[in-house]
Amino acid sequence: MAKVDMRKLGVVFRREYLERVRSKWFLIGTLLGPVFFGTITIAPTWISMSQGPSKDLTNIRILDASGTGLGARVQRSIAKSFPKGVPPRVTVVAPEALIKADSAAVVEVVDKTINGFIVLDSNTIAGKYARYVGRNANSLSDVQSLMTNVRQQVLAQRLEKEGLNPDRVTALTGEKLETKTEKIGNKGRETGSGVGNLAFGYIVAFLLYFMIVLYGQQILRGVMDEKTTRVAEVVVSSVSTDTLLAGKVLGVGLVAITQVLSWVVLTIGMLIYIAPILFGNMTPVAGAAIASSRGLPSDTVLNALPTLGTAVMILAYFVVGFIFYASLFAAVGAMISSQEDVQQAAMPVMLMLVFSVIFMAPILTKPDSPLARVMTLLPFSAPILMPLRMSLVSVPWYELAISLGGVMLACVAAIWVSARIYRVGLLMYGKRPSFSELARWVRYAG
Repeated sequence: MAKVDMRKLGVVFRREYLERVRSKWFLIGTLLGPVFFGTITIAPTWISMSQGPSKDLTNIRILDASGTGLGARVQRSIAKSFPKGVPPRVTVVAPEALIKADSAAVVEVVDKTINGFIVLDSNTIAGKYARYVGRNANSLSDVQSLMTNVRQQVLAQRLEKEGLNPDRVTALTGEKLETKTEKIGNKGRETGSGVGNLAFGYIVAFLLYFMIVLYGQQILRGVMDEKTTRVAEVVVSSVSTDTLLAGKVLGVGLVAITQVLSWVVLTIGMLIYIAPILFGNMTPVAGAAIASSRGLPSDTVLNALPTLGTAVMILAYFVVGFIFYASLFAAVGAMISSQEDVQQAAMPVMLMLVFSVIFMAPILTKPDSPLARVMTLLPFSAPILMPLRMSLVSVPWYELAISLGGVMLACVAAIWVSARIYRVGLLMYGKRPSFSELARWVRYAG
């Protein structure tokens, strides 16, 4: 690799950084980014929590084939739970006539006379299942509200048979118990919890993937535009291609880091000061209790934030991972000469990123599995998957060293190959080169 002129590198670096940071679209994206991510994460949860069961939830029929009067109990329980609704209608049927009654109830649902019907039979008495059929069968809140009453009454009926007072037991067992979890690592207790770390790890992995794709594509298109407009011919007359490549990668990389850090600061501010306003009249100190106030674990808001060491490691993976992929995107940009070739030429690089994202779900569920260990050691997937795994479990230091060292070596190799392709391809026009031609470019530039 040719010697990099540090003075000229600084000039290219400042140009690439300031040109993008001063853009109004960068400012808009920086300000609206936390709003967007907050909307797609908080809004669905808030809407689902604020939406109760359907207003006409109780407009149903109960087919009681249990022979124990369970249908009447369920009717009274539902009517008590939803006093503003019309009480469900109970039809007591013999077990052998249940199929016919089921068909008749289906006709009522089709005709919109009722929303649905609950079937109570011997399987319900045995504690196996109760069946609900209706137009709102896909509404989890509706079905859960109805089935909760069924389960309570089945339990109450069993307790009566055992000689216990079902009302007293229902009062004692009806309280909702909040679940809090603590994580224990190699050094004992750790801050955060499973739910909080799960959300944080997923957000970090997705954000790293998003930023690499977004700014990597910017480098690709920037290089291609300079090449197609012949600007590169003027630039390389005074700056070496290696200096130009390094300046682009570092400048755009710092832009990405600046935007990510801005998003982190703004998002934390939203969680502490704005989210309590949206979820209720609470003080900023109560921000950590937002989830708790809505029936979610109370540690999912602020306790999921990483320790300083974890944050530094995540930043290190982002930097080396970005340099690795940015170098490859820059090489792709130097290879092509038209917009039509962008998608196909960038496909191999994008496939490595997509391949990494595919394994996010298995690692989320089993972060200590052999698959998780292997995927977090591979250089092309480690920048995205290792921060995810680090957020979930305590990763041994030697695995971190091997993983980060491997990414660094891959980064050096990518820069070495990309610099040679960039050096030749930046001034080459015409059709996209084949793999054999790329190999000749690397040998020629070396």
